[in-house]
Amino acid sequence: MDENSTNLVVSTVADGVAAIILNRPAASNALDRAMKAELLDALRAARDDHRVRAVAITAAGKNFCVGQDLAEHVEGLRADPAHAMDTVREHYNPIVTALAEIEVPVVVGINGACVGAGLGLALAGDIRIAGQRSKFGTAFTGIGLAADSGLSATLTALVGASRAKALFMLGETFDAARAQEWGVVHRVVDDAEVADEAGKLAVALAAGPTAAFREVKALIAANQGAELADVLEREADAQVRLGASDDHQAAVEAFLSKQRPKFVGH
Repeated sequence: MDENSTNLVVSTVADGVAAIILNRPAASNALDRAMKAELLDALRAARDDHRVRAVAITAAGKNFCVGQDLAEHVEGLRADPAHAMDTVREHYNPIVTALAEIEVPVVVGINGACVGAGLGLALAGDIRIAGQRSKFGTAFTGIGLAADSGLSATLTALVGASRAKALFMLGETFDAARAQEWGVVHRVVDDAEVADEAGKLAVALAAGPTAAFREVKALIAANQGAELADVLEREADAQVRLGASDDHQAAVEAFLSKQRPKFVGH
């Protein structure tokens, strides 16, 4: 097992899974500049590690992430208001981009509060598991801002434009049950089980057909709002590539012999 531990982010790689833990619990994992830099490093390392077949992102403490560290933000506004929002391009955009560039499945385990950029981070993953007491919200307009971390697109894709507008404009929070009803999270579990369940799911995915997962992620990303002809052509190209893969051929043989397939990721 490889481990990279700092005061703010802990990342490990074992059994094909990169486990990334937000580790600023005393501040509810509010994102200051140092934490954002370390998180970006951890995500890029997972993206570039050929051993990684799945990623699990969880958080230490009672809350997943309350978004931007506002105390630090206020200091920036007072010192240099013209550049106080530079962190969006310097940190948040690269973080979400790095998540989008991870070709393997990304599981996010959400406990407690998940708001603002924390919600953007969670929605940039692929599959989300939430604790029963988790709470979600956009938070941006409450402090006179709009949205970042891709949230105007990801939240809208999940809940629809009308509901997304209401969530942004009214600043209302929603609980785990509503999040599951709206498709924001895949599964709701006991709060104490969030990290374990996210890890178990990541391990299961790491043992799966990651070449197929990679193609599925690419197709979904490329085909949002695309013309039908383009969708069909991209799907056909993906199926041709996968049809020639070791995973597909081995899985078909295993099916015919009533065995469980072993996937190697190519």
